[in-house]
Formats: sequence, structure tokens, C-alpha cells
Amino acid sequence: MRSHHLSKKLGSLLLAISLLGAQIAPVQAGMVGTAQVLAAEQGRLDRNRLASLLERQDLQRQLSAMGVDVQHAKDRVASLTDAEVAQINQRIAELPAGGDVLGVILLIFIILVITDVLGATDIFPFVHPIR
Repeated sequence: MRSHHLSKKLGSLLLAISLLGAQIAPVQAGMVGTAQVLAAEQGRLDRNRLASLLERQDLQRQLSAMGVDVQHAKDRVASLTDAEVAQINQRIAELPAGGDVLGVILLIFIILVITDVLGATDIFPFVHPIR
């Protein structure tokens, strides 16, 4: 009986010491600047614009005719960085008004070939990735 009472007290003492010795990680907070919020929103808008282009039936037909799986193209566009998406959208904006679909398809094809060469994707069997 006495040893049970002693072990309870010793357990309580060890618990109190361990709680006092525990370190609490410092928390840091910072302000989010307007430029950061605008850049994130612009990246989201650019990505949505490019994704909506891939939903066009004429573009999907052209990609399929070139041997590109549309779902692979959508997955690759989803994995692009905001800077890459902005660059593609800028290139699309420079195309003649009337929607030169062939230029868009060629641009996406080139991007997919480059990502195949880099080993990020495996869409084209004739492209061998660099090691």
C-alpha cells in the first residue's frame, strides 16, 4: 500500500517536471503584402484561362491528331509554375485576333516535348529523357 502511494507521488512529480521542462516553439506571424495577394490571384486567373483553352473542342481535336492525350496536357498545365503559365498566356495574347489555334497547339506541343526531354512527363514515346 505504501509503495503504491509512493509510486503515485513519484509519477506525479515526474509528470510535473516533464511539463515544466517542455519547450514551446515560438510562433511568428507576418503581414501578407498586397503584391503577394495580387500575384497569387493573377497566377490563379492565368491558370484558369489556360485551362479553359484546353476545354475547347477544336484544340482537343488538334492535340489528339498530334498524338497528345488531352488529359496529359491538362495535368501538365496544372503542374506548371505561375511564371510558366504567365509566359504561355502572354504568348497566346500575342497571337493574331481570330484565335490562331494552331499556334496555341504548337506552343503546348513544344512545352510537352520539353517536359518529356527533361523527364517530367512521358507522353511521347519517340522522346528520350536526358539523364
